[in-house]
Amino acid sequence: MKPQPQEQIRKKPLPLEFPGIHYIDEQELEAVTRVIRSRSLFRYYGVDLQKEAESFEAEFAAFLGVKHAVAAGSGTGALSVALSALGVGPGQEIIVPAYLWVSVAAAVVNQGAIPVLADIDDTFGLDPADVERRITKHTAGIIMTHMSGAPGDVAAVQSVARAKGLFLLEDCAQCAGGSVHGRKVGTFGDMAIFSFQMNKNITAGEGGCVVTGDDRLFARAFACHDLGYARDDNGRLIFDDPDLRLWGRGTRLDELRAAVLRVQLRKLPAITAAMRASKYRIRQALARFPQVQLRRMADPAGDTGPFLITTYPDHETARRVNGALRAEGIVTSDQGVSNILMTEWGLHLYYNIASLVKRSSVDRSGFPWTLEANHGLGGEYGKGTCPAADSLFERSILLPIPSCLTPEDEADIIAAFEKVLSACLGG
Repeated sequence: MKPQPQEQIRKKPLPLEFPGIHYIDEQELEAVTRVIRSRSLFRYYGVDLQKEAESFEAEFAAFLGVKHAVAAGSGTGALSVALSALGVGPGQEIIVPAYLWVSVAAAVVNQGAIPVLADIDDTFGLDPADVERRITKHTAGIIMTHMSGAPGDVAAVQSVARAKGLFLLEDCAQCAGGSVHGRKVGTFGDMAIFSFQMNKNITAGEGGCVVTGDDRLFARAFACHDLGYARDDNGRLIFDDPDLRLWGRGTRLDELRAAVLRVQLRKLPAITAAMRASKYRIRQALARFPQVQLRRMADPAGDTGPFLITTYPDHETARRVNGALRAEGIVTSDQGVSNILMTEWGLHLYYNIASLVKRSSVDRSGFPWTLEANHGLGGEYGKGTCPAADSLFERSILLPIPSCLTPEDEADIIAAFEKVLSACLGG
């Protein structure tokens, strides 16, 4: 008799990623309804002001253990506000990681400064040694991006920044709630930013936040996110301080989204705990396959858990494993992303950011690349600039871990991995 074909392990799509979305319920609805009924959707004045944005800032700062928080309209807006507060502009180089989101590079360029790429290590975060190699006399600061839900080696990068007199800005957009040995991400740098966009750990559809422990940076960030001026204790604009007389970006968070975020923030520990539990059950099952390299964690207890990254000996092996997993049904519905080769991860990879590689500009003069102050600054941006990142991208598979996985979902993922890896790798 001919052997019967083996049955596909997974018959229905995995849940979509979107961590905070899966936890939305009547509490968010009630919060939004309260604001709508108040007819006061703007944070600074209204018919019956609810002070949702102000309350969210206080609660988020307390959650992180920082002194100040400034809520913004988006994570991208928060990056621009933070860099403005830090005084970033032409004539400066800002070190950014090879694994990032396009907004990081865009924020630097929009300030008129020049991004400089640094390689990553097996945490998929900045390699502290390569950061040090990329520093020049024009380097003003470092952006440390905690990608795919897990902190990088931020303490080591912080040490480099301090030794060289550079600012450190943490990009925690994908890692809200993460920590390293009990210390929350966002508290290591001079400033940090967060995003609350649709597929972040908590969400209001869109939103962001800037945090800092420095009073002066807070005042400057507040000015930049609003009208260009800081406010005194009575809420009046400050016009007579040159350091706080800036240009505003109008990226204030509204009361509706702030109300949603206050509810989501209370749920954040449960959301990250669910993802982390699912992820580490799967990681434990993969431990018996020594050919599979698992992402190194700065602190497993501080991993927020939304993504599992597995790395293989070579690109061809990664491609075979990825295709076989997909054939076993380890995919999600068409509007989501699940189980992809990292080379397909779009604008998260430095060499896929065409505007960076080609040094694009929003004007005909070539700003900021052609500014006299930027002459000779920066380096290459094409593939090959960061070889460690290139190798990791070529050999790795990214699997989102939704915050609503059931034990049965987890069992399907594990069974598929065990079946595929036994066939492709042996063991």
